Amino acid sequence: MHQEIITKFNLLKEKQLSIDITRGKPDTDQLDLSNELLNISIPTHSEDDIDLRNYGEPFGIKEARRLGSELLDAPIENILAGEQSSLLLTYQTVLSNFLFADPVPWKNLQKPKFICPVPGFDRHFMMLEDFGIEAVPVPLNQDGIDLDAFKEVLKEDGEFVGILCVPKHSNPSGDTYSEENLKKMFEIGSKISDKFLFLFDNAYLVHDFLPSPEQKPLWKIATESGVEDQTVITTSFSKISFGGGGISFMATSGHSLDLIKKVRTTMIICPDKLNQKRHVEFFKNLDGVKSHMKKHADLVRPKFEIAYSYLEKLPKECGVFSKPTGGYFITYSTSKPIATKVVELCKDLGVLITPAGSTFPNNNDPKDSVIRLAPTYVSKDELEVAMEVFTTSIQVAHYDIDI
Repeated sequence: MHQEIITKFNLLKEKQLSIDITRGKPDTDQLDLSNELLNISIPTHSEDDIDLRNYGEPFGIKEARRLGSELLDAPIENILAGEQSSLLLTYQTVLSNFLFADPVPWKNLQKPKFICPVPGFDRHFMMLEDFGIEAVPVPLNQDGIDLDAFKEVLKEDGEFVGILCVPKHSNPSGDTYSEENLKKMFEIGSKISDKFLFLFDNAYLVHDFLPSPEQKPLWKIATESGVEDQTVITTSFSKISFGGGGISFMATSGHSLDLIKKVRTTMIICPDKLNQKRHVEFFKNLDGVKSHMKKHADLVRPKFEIAYSYLEKLPKECGVFSKPTGGYFITYSTSKPIATKVVELCKDLGVLITPAGSTFPNNNDPKDSVIRLAPTYVSKDELEVAMEVFTTSIQVAHYDIDI
């Protein structure tokens, strides 16, 4: 068997490949679905006669906030419409608390800490690092955060100020939090403080490509749990329309809403209201968004099926993989501490994969096991080759074959 793997490895090396599956990006066909946005005709004024070309409305125009209200299933008075991405609004939320949190801004705390489920999104860890906030890892299960581990971690020294999650089709495992898990998370966190922040980057809210678990709207669960003032939920059109050219939304309440408004009033002055209007005219409402996302699903699904078909052929002793029904990523967890080696072998064969360790704070995967795969951006033919490279590299590393 080893000789067969060696032969395959050498044949792949001869191809001099150059394939990049490091980031979760839409492919050209997905982007083309929204091309009408580039030419759509819009009025100069909003429905309530705000001049879209001028300054003002730092919290978004009414019709955009109404669309956000439908997406997040929250009252329009709790919705803010912003620019670009959910990550930007998430960053602004941390910034607002860092500067102005009541009674003590996070910048004045000696040892602020944030709970981060792992494996998780590298940009979240980097964002917290920007503010000198320690990202404390807690394991993520298929139905949400490991609640026992969550409770134990909160006993550590330091001042825990919040938790940051991707609650649906989590990056990178694809896990979706259950209602029970979320309610218990709210219960545990709110015992720490009535200002403990539940921050949800709900980037993959409508990104199902296979039948997915039903998830009760987060805002409703937060409201029923009495923590809506401590809850911030963000989402965006970054992977619905155009990367960097979409619009974003936030649902929050009480002091959390006051804080983000304080920051945006001075930091933003106004979002791109023309782009907000453009998106409203194109998508119309939640039904329009869902119809559009079915087209995305038809393009994304075959690529995940290709990836799954290759991973299923790997010997089970090599590791296990997640099989998400939405989102942009797959997690492969090796049974031996070889993730770094696998990524290096793939690079040697001309296939770039997200660096090992990046799904943990400080790039430190204690088991050197988790590998993130992003199958969407490349063509199906390129993906076939990339998966051949990946599965071959897994076996070379697992069986410690001398290449």
